[in-house]
Amino acid sequence: MSRFKTIHSPKAMQLLEATQVRPPEHVSERIAWFDYAKGICIIMVVMMHSTLGVGEAFAERGLAPEGFMHWLVAYAKPFRMPDFFLLSGLFLSLAIGRAWLHYLDTKLVHFAYFYVLWLAIQMPLRLAVDGGLSAGNFASQFLDALVNPYAPLWFIYVLPLMFIVTKLLHRVPAPVLLGGAALMQIVPLHTGWSAIDQYAAHYYVFFLAGYLLAPHVFAIARWAGENVAISLWAFFAWAVANGIAVFTPGLGPEYSSMAHMPLVSLLLGIAGAVAIVTAASLMAKFDVAHGIRYCGKHSIVLYISFMIPMALTRVILVKTGLITDTGVASLIVWLTAVISPLVVYEVLRRTPFRYLYQRPSWARLPDQRRAATGLAQRVRRINGLPAA
Repeated sequence: MSRFKTIHSPKAMQLLEATQVRPPEHVSERIAWFDYAKGICIIMVVMMHSTLGVGEAFAERGLAPEGFMHWLVAYAKPFRMPDFFLLSGLFLSLAIGRAWLHYLDTKLVHFAYFYVLWLAIQMPLRLAVDGGLSAGNFASQFLDALVNPYAPLWFIYVLPLMFIVTKLLHRVPAPVLLGGAALMQIVPLHTGWSAIDQYAAHYYVFFLAGYLLAPHVFAIARWAGENVAISLWAFFAWAVANGIAVFTPGLGPEYSSMAHMPLVSLLLGIAGAVAIVTAASLMAKFDVAHGIRYCGKHSIVLYISFMIPMALTRVILVKTGLITDTGVASLIVWLTAVISPLVVYEVLRRTPFRYLYQRPSWARLPDQRRAATGLAQRVRRINGLPAA
């Protein structure tokens, strides 16, 4: 019990957040549903990129542009990213009141490190595959990606913007914040900056909901675990309603389905986020699908690195022509893109290459380095890892 209290003291939790090192396993089990929910989201994100990429590549070869996986991707679109952003804001209340230097280190510099690092890794490979790799082209696109989010990594570009804006506005009344964010989601913005127009404006309301309504989200998760039968029926009802909205044509040529229409997309995003929290709570209660939970624990590993094995597998399938069914090819690419990064991570995490996934001390703001280094060494000893 004393060890539990020590790990959860305010000072220790602040330093744990600064190092981004997980506490011992028995502590993290208290929020197992959170890892399950993140796992569901990141798996669906990888599914989307894998499936759409295969469809485009097959269409260029004169094969079917869609397969059965495209139906799953379309079904998940209303709630896939809304839930991811809701989860991202869920623990913000623990950090938003801290000093700006610490806040910027954990909420901006942390993500900037991975964005720039993996941008430098992914972009040359992508340009080489497209036949456009040259020093000038790389420099031009790299600089542009510092202003406009690089599509495969847009989430960790936009998320820090949301953290910073929310801290700047955290004294604004919650109803005003949520109302303004909901209005941005319903009425598209045209600022000329893709980070806002294409991403932040559409998803900020869900991030704010996670931050401002966190007690209610945890209450829903707890209620779902205590009322299994009702939760299952509610989840089934949502699943049917979501499917109807997704596969019903929208009103007007600009909306391919009802799910894409203003206000409807907002409501479906909220309902879908609640549904995923419910499903994750039930998974945690019955301790099933450990693979999904593992993906959630290492969602950042998957997000920043799945593109490489995904692209390589897709190129192999297209070039060899071994698989001509779009759905089957999408399934193979998706599973490879989920499993491969985690295998590579397990191989590299005890080597100097771990800094592909773990921010080093030099990539911290000056006043944060000493505290982060000291706690990181203590946590590594607790977990039986070698000293950094």
